[in-house]
Amino acid sequence: MKKKKSEGLSIILIILGAVMASFSVALILLPNDAIDYGTAGVAIIISKLTGLSLSLCVFFVVVPFIIAGFLVLGRKFTLKAAIGSIVYMVGLEFFEEIPFELNTEHFLAVAFGGAILGAGLSLILRNGGCIDGSEILANIVVKKLSDKTGRNYSMTPILLAFNAMVYFTVFLVIDVNAALLSLLVYVVATAVIDHYTDHFESIKQVTIITQDPDGIIDAIKKELNKTCTIMDSRGAIQGENNTLICYISYFELPIMKDIISTHTGSFSTISTIDEILR
Repeated sequence: MKKKKSEGLSIILIILGAVMASFSVALILLPNDAIDYGTAGVAIIISKLTGLSLSLCVFFVVVPFIIAGFLVLGRKFTLKAAIGSIVYMVGLEFFEEIPFELNTEHFLAVAFGGAILGAGLSLILRNGGCIDGSEILANIVVKKLSDKTGRNYSMTPILLAFNAMVYFTVFLVIDVNAALLSLLVYVVATAVIDHYTDHFESIKQVTIITQDPDGIIDAIKKELNKTCTIMDSRGAIQGENNTLICYISYFELPIMKDIISTHTGSFSTISTIDEILR
């Protein structure tokens, strides 16, 4: 029952985050000549060039990534990504019909809109969701590389490369001001996201202190295809136990939390790793 309540709350927060993101894009960023980043930015470019509905463009751009996420990342992740994306598209359709204008300088409007966008995306990411195909793509690439090489990789280079191509396209097909304002959106939004998600694109180190290492290790191997470093340790109260260290991506954290929650008596911490040297 407790787990169902937690999942229900996470869905509600993903919906709220998607509403905030669509509000920011439709009513603040687009009227002030700026665009979102990632696949939403791609959809906005297509909409501006073709005149098609923005929500329709978002649908056709994001759906292939959601399908790929279902095939590679699993049903649970894809369900939350789909819910967030649907709410985001409906929100765009709704807010585009509202006559609203933020009468201030473009710079201030874009900074404010980027902060709201970042706050909305933070809610989505912290609750295991995703509304941007570039993050799904980066997650898939990192997972494939990790499964093939046994090493852990950050999503940062993939996300930076994807967004660099988006802004370069804006520079070429729209104008310089739109590209610079859009870059400001990215800087402000990612600063907010990094603050509330502790750099979601980075590698996460999970340290688990437990007296049931075998059960946790088996679950991690089965559900995450990961291995662990095992160290003997001793607690002042519980005595002999084991410390497990595992490296995962931000999007794998919900699965890891489920694994740990099913093994009572375990204590765990999560930290961000900038780089792993070998």
